[in-house]
Order: sequence, then structure tokens, then C-alpha cells
Amino acid sequence: MKRFFDFIVSLCALLVLAIPMLIIAALVKITSTGPILYWSDRVGINNSIFKMPKYRTMRTNTPSLATHLLGDPDKYLTKIGRFLRKTSLDELPQLISILKGDMSFVGPRPALFNQDDLVALRTEKGIHKLTPGLTGWAQVHGRDELPIPEKVEYDLYYLKHQSLALDFKIIMQTFLKV
Repeated sequence: MKRFFDFIVSLCALLVLAIPMLIIAALVKITSTGPILYWSDRVGINNSIFKMPKYRTMRTNTPSLATHLLGDPDKYLTKIGRFLRKTSLDELPQLISILKGDMSFVGPRPALFNQDDLVALRTEKGIHKLTPGLTGWAQVHGRDELPIPEKVEYDLYYLKHQSLALDFKIIMQTFLKV
């Protein structure tokens, strides 16, 4: 049921958001050099690696690290990057990953391929068996500000209590917080 919901809603969202997504793509291209999309290697279900698209918000010479590990991440942001990140509009291309089945609307956020500590802890707790999500229980409780052990505890709560009702609650909280 969840996969059917993800497929139908992501397809509809891509159709409805096609014009705004094209406008954002044009703005990314006009305001900086390089590709429109950034394809990030992410850890998916059962720790498989998949390519996750985002609108590019960083300059092309940015090191391939989690943003919080960059010394001064603001110096790498493009002119429109800060706005796209603040509004989470940079995440819209992930609707493609949901449509393909690499992601779901709700689940643990996909770890970067090099976040070994996060991947190891999620694997230890069985969270790696979940399809990663556009948003999740940890996302609505602190996003990237959470320490990894706390983030994994929220992911574990989701694993143990997942339901359509909890998914809808998380989606509603995501809209309220973003």
C-alpha cells in the first residue's frame, strides 16, 4: 500500500510541480556555472547505494562532505542556494527517486555514502531494512542538528511504530516545520 501511495503521489506531484521545477532549474542554471542537478551517492534500503538528485545549491568545487563537516559551508553556497535550502525546494527532484522506488515519502533520511558511523548504527538497529524517505521522524524532530545516536533513536521509533497514520502525521509536521 505504501509503495502504491508513493508512486501515485510522486507522479501527481511531478506533474503539478513541473512548471515551478523548471523555473527553479532555470534559476540554478542562470545564477551559477555547472549542472542543474547534483546527484549524491546515498545509502538506500539494505545499505545499497543509489544516486539521489537535488537541485545544486553549492559551487562545483565543494568537497563531497556532509554540509555540517565543511569548515564554512556558506562560502560554498550559490546565489540561490541558501534560499533553496532554507525552503527545502532543493529536495523536489527527489520525487524522481520516490517514483523509481529508491525512496519513499516517509522513512529515515538517506545517509551519505561516507557517513559510516550513521550507516553502522542504523544497520545494528535494523533500520537499514527501511526505504529511506524524503522526510522522517528524525527530520521533524531536529533534522541535521541532531547528534547521530539521537537521530538513530528516532529512526528506530519509526521502524517499530510505522503505519500510514504515523506517515501522515510526519508529512503534516514536515509541512508545518518547513
